[in-house]
Formats: sequence, C-alpha cells, structure tokens
Amino acid sequence: MIDPVLLKNEEGLALLKKSLARRGEKESIFLEIIELNKKRRELMISSENLQNQRNSLSKEIGQLQSASRDSDKNKIEPIKENVRVIGDTLKQQKEDLAKIDADFENIMHLVPNILAEDVPDGKSEEDNKMVSESGPRPEFSFDVKPHYEIAENLDLVDFKRGVKLSGSRFYVYNEEISKLERKLTDFLLTTHEKKGYKERTVPYLVANTAMFGTGQFPKFEGEYYRMDADGLNLIPTAEVPLTNLFSDEIFSEDQLPVYLMSSTPCFRREAGSAGKDTRGLIRVHQFQKVELVKFVSPESSSEELEKLTGDVEDILKKFNLCYRKVLLCSMDTSFSSAKTYDLEVWLPGLQRWMEISSCSNFRDFQARRAKIRYKNTSRAKNELVHTLNGSGVALGRLIAALLEYYQTADGHIDWQKIYSLMK
Repeated sequence: MIDPVLLKNEEGLALLKKSLARRGEKESIFLEIIELNKKRRELMISSENLQNQRNSLSKEIGQLQSASRDSDKNKIEPIKENVRVIGDTLKQQKEDLAKIDADFENIMHLVPNILAEDVPDGKSEEDNKMVSESGPRPEFSFDVKPHYEIAENLDLVDFKRGVKLSGSRFYVYNEEISKLERKLTDFLLTTHEKKGYKERTVPYLVANTAMFGTGQFPKFEGEYYRMDADGLNLIPTAEVPLTNLFSDEIFSEDQLPVYLMSSTPCFRREAGSAGKDTRGLIRVHQFQKVELVKFVSPESSSEELEKLTGDVEDILKKFNLCYRKVLLCSMDTSFSSAKTYDLEVWLPGLQRWMEISSCSNFRDFQARRAKIRYKNTSRAKNELVHTLNGSGVALGRLIAALLEYYQTADGHIDWQKIYSLMK
C-alpha cells in the first residue's frame, strides 16, 4: 500500500498522479482518492470542533449546577439541549466517517505501488528496456526441436495423462524429468545458500491476510485458487508465505538484511494469454519454483535488487544459457512492484525469448500492508522495511531451456552434460 503521507502535500499528490498515469490507471481513481480524503479531513475537523464545543458547554453546565443562584440554574436546560444536539450530530458524523474511511481504505488497497523514477514509460512488453544480453545464441548443425516435441518423443513428460487428471495446462513428469527436477532443486538451493539465503519450508496454503500482505488481494482475487470454505488459498509463489512470515513483527536493525528462500509448487488459475504457449512447460497452472525473498533497510534496497538479479544470473550462466536482462516498462510492471527486472532465456527450439525469472523491489509497499518494520536506532523509531523477491528460478522453464539447449542430432538429450554442470 502506498504511503498516505503522499496525500498531505502537493509534491506527494503530483508523484501519485504521475505514477498512476504512467501505469495507465484511470484518472478517476486519483480524483476519487482526493475527494474521499478531502471529506475525511473535513469530517474529522468538524467532529473535533464539535467535541471541543460540547466539552466547553458541559463544563459550563457543571459550573452553573454548582452555583446557588436560581437565575443561573434556569440557564442549564437550553445548554443541555444544545449538548444533546451536538451529541446527535457527532454520532451521525462518526457513522459517516466510518463509511468514508471504509471507502477510502478500499480504494487505497487498489492503488498500485509508486514506480521508481528510472522505470521507462511504455504500454506493453514491447516497450521494456533491454539492459544487457549475455552469451551468444546457440548454434546447431541440425534442425532443433521445441522442448515439448523432445519431451513427447522421448516420453519424458506425459501431457495427455496430465490433462486426464486435471485438465488443460497440467502435466506429469516421467522418471528422467522427475529426477532432473529433484536434482535441479537441490542445486539451486545449495547455490543460493552459498550467497547467504536461508531455506524455509512453508505452507502451500495461506490465509487471505497473507495474500493481502503481498498485494495479490483484493485486486487480483480471481487469478488464484481459493478455498472459501476454509479461508485459504493455494500459493501462487513462495513469496507470499516467506514475506508474511514477519507480518506484524519488528526486526532489530542488526538483523537486516534477511535473505530467505524456499522451494514450493506454485499455483496459478490464470496461466497466461489465451491461445499462447498452450503446449509445453511454459504457461501452466502448477509448477515448481525456488523463490528468493529479501528484507532490507530502505537505504540499501536499490543495491539489493541488483545483487538479487545477479544471483539469479549466476544460475543461468552455470548452464551456459543465452539470456538477456530487461527492465520492465511502466505498464508492464506488476501492481506491487516499484521496479522489476525480467531475465529472459533464448529458446532455440521455439526461436524466441522466454521469461525465466522476475526480480522486483517492492520498497515499503508490501511491508506497509503486512506491517513489517525494523528499529531504526539513528532515528529512535520503528520504520518499514523494504522487501524484494526473485525467481531463483522456475523449474519448468529451466527444464524447457535445458531440453532445447542440450538436445542431440539423433533426437536425444545429453544428460551427462547437464548433470556435469551442476557439480
């Protein structure tokens, strides 16, 4: 959630208005926020003035009641009536303010994070800024196949039985890919552990409050698998439980930074654009992923985003994958993020780029929603931490890339080469 302090001065209002416009949000949202905030202030000021007036009149009644003169006591009843009228007005204003507060809070929950200044303007992924490209695109002496053809030809993935079990965009890994995913998971966790990330095993079901804390709810409730009878949700990523581990908690300053990681399945009702990547392992409803999450001081979060992205890049370099680093434009940056890098791998079989990791700096947006703070000793007060997260990486997409990169001319996979890269 954005900082309400932005609404208290012209500079903050200008920043909010600019960020909403860059994201393509309707101006009506900004105007509604301004109007509701104005009504809130007016009601609070009016209530405060009336309360002071009632207190003054009550004091006057007390003084008159203690007086012995009958003439003074005769003045009491009109004042009491005035106090009753003020009380009725205050009661109504309290009800009005509660409704306005609820409306204000609801709309503030729908306001996306303020974009970082260096996020480029743009409407879609076509406007994202390419920061760097690493490694030459692989060349083959034979016609390369897309990963799903290789997987079907070698009976590595059972797409048909996945559909039989659960519907479209589900699959079943057979022996070799099951073993590969298990070893890749261990490799990823071990590699990130050396960078300081500490592993956690977390629930795959979380409460609505956790989904709110990281920004999935309330705006995107329809995109996730929910169990309303239990008030629980299947996690879309380990970012949700990892971040909310510290909701309503306060770090000591010397605890920061905190680096966490977890390997979990991820569940998405919306698996991407309709009709796109309907075959293969790229856009599916369930997949395995290693997630990286950071809790850091506000002063260090920009630097920590670069380090986080670099940690993921090291994984891609380990497997000799050609990839590029892309800075997402204003309208392609997610709701909760202030700034996001995507790492995209070149797929020789599909002849296109595929996102394999997304690394984001949320600044204090998630921390404000989840109430995650730290003791700032220099200012002697509790302040919001900054949170970051990145895919470290999505296993299905990594496997898709490895199948395409390490296919052989006779239609098989160089398993020995793949496993040697994990040593």
